[in-house]
Amino acid sequence: MSKYKKRGKTPQSQEGEVRAKKHLGQHFLTDESVAEQIAETLTYKGYNKVLEIGPGMGVLTKYLLKQDAEVHVIEIDTESVAYLQEHYPQLEDRIHQFDFLKYDVGTAFRDEAFAIIGNFPYNISTQIVFKVLELKHQIPEFSGMFQKEVAQRICEKQGNKTYGILSVLVQAFYEAEYLFTVPPSVFNPPPKVDSGVLRLTRKENFTLACDEKLFFRVVKTAFQQRRKTMRNSLKTFDLPDNLREDPIFGKRPEQLGFQEFIDLTLKIQPYAISNQ
Repeated sequence: MSKYKKRGKTPQSQEGEVRAKKHLGQHFLTDESVAEQIAETLTYKGYNKVLEIGPGMGVLTKYLLKQDAEVHVIEIDTESVAYLQEHYPQLEDRIHQFDFLKYDVGTAFRDEAFAIIGNFPYNISTQIVFKVLELKHQIPEFSGMFQKEVAQRICEKQGNKTYGILSVLVQAFYEAEYLFTVPPSVFNPPPKVDSGVLRLTRKENFTLACDEKLFFRVVKTAFQQRRKTMRNSLKTFDLPDNLREDPIFGKRPEQLGFQEFIDLTLKIQPYAISNQ
């Protein structure tokens, strides 16, 4: 059941607002109460800098600016950037007109910790998560809005059909929480599906006991043929028969939690490294 709370009427479109662009996957959040709830998902523990991805007209930004934190926004849409510059002068030089997927975060944050938040475009949301995983040493917390099924998949536990690559890779480094569901009616234009808000909190020990690159490779390879047992889906690793007799190879990938994938990678590691 949705935990979305209706606290007031959704504002109507006004002259001078930014036009949503389909090719950028823009669906502007128009409900102030939902924006406030999303802003409140960050705890600000262990960091005091925040990067909002895709702020649009700043409906979420205004609530982030009320927090005791240094807020940065990154926006590729020139029309949105102009709107933000006019309506949020307090952001000063912290509006970055770049594509987040190609952006060097060291430009704004050097090696400092920062959180990421946003109403993420559906068409690049999973790519955003993969980049967050690359930057995990700097990102202790991440929260925001996804297509509902994507948010649920990220937070799903082993043994379920929606459990997959993103579930395992994210949960190896972060605690994942599905927070609440948001209906299409609070967006302009409204999407055709529900949205879901999640929070990722980095684990205290987020260093894997196995080779990280090999771990990613094992997980991705296993789920490419998720209906097969690990013995069959990992054939390309050319592992010795005695290793493939281990009971873990008789399971399907959706039956393995992230820790079991780490254990599996440790078993494979001596052979994979020697075959490189």
